[in-house]
Amino acid sequence: MEIQEETVEKAAILKLTEEYRSKGYEIFAHPSPEDLPDFLKNYRPDMIVKGQHEAVVIAVKSRYSRYSSPQQNLQGLAQVVEQHPGWRFELVMANPPNIAYPPNGERSLYRSEIQAKLPGARQLAAHHPESALLYAWSLVEAVLRLVADHEGLTLQRLDGIYLVKQLVFEGIISRHEYQLLMDSLSLRNAIAHGFKTSAMPQGLMDDLMALAEQLLNTLGEENPAEKSR
Repeated sequence: MEIQEETVEKAAILKLTEEYRSKGYEIFAHPSPEDLPDFLKNYRPDMIVKGQHEAVVIAVKSRYSRYSSPQQNLQGLAQVVEQHPGWRFELVMANPPNIAYPPNGERSLYRSEIQAKLPGARQLAAHHPESALLYAWSLVEAVLRLVADHEGLTLQRLDGIYLVKQLVFEGIISRHEYQLLMDSLSLRNAIAHGFKTSAMPQGLMDDLMALAEQLLNTLGEENPAEKSR
């Protein structure tokens, strides 16, 4: 790995350490074999963080080191973690491409637009569950942005993981809802990045869609002036 890439990844690990520690997690950066549970003995994740309700196995990759690492290692790690309740896998890109939000000046979806698209995600799930999850998650992220805006939150980033964490830390979503969102996001990321996944948990899409609708119902009436922009 080039020195620049290694530096970027170290900086990302330090940032993650500060973020998780501020929320009360126990941090294991570059965990030793003694710090790993038995099911991870054959892997070397960059971080493990343990909280009251979850444990997270984190792999930190730059755009270049990700492609230089054997894909089966990350895939195997993700699949092993997925098999253990209370644990989840998180792939963190240390220097993701600079994407403007909203991209190309486009606005986010309005409430009415999301509601109109949700039935399509349900129909897609019947025959193409993986494609449905990718589509559904895009709608869920739009919902989370609306909720954050409705609650007056100041967001530093707009990625899915950050949105979910901020909403649970602020008490806007429950721990149960948080776990559903993180499980869905973990599976969505595996699909989006070309990893082979196990069968989608039964009921996950229904629960995800129900949560999206529930969160939409907590919002006030849509402002006609905003829709005309």
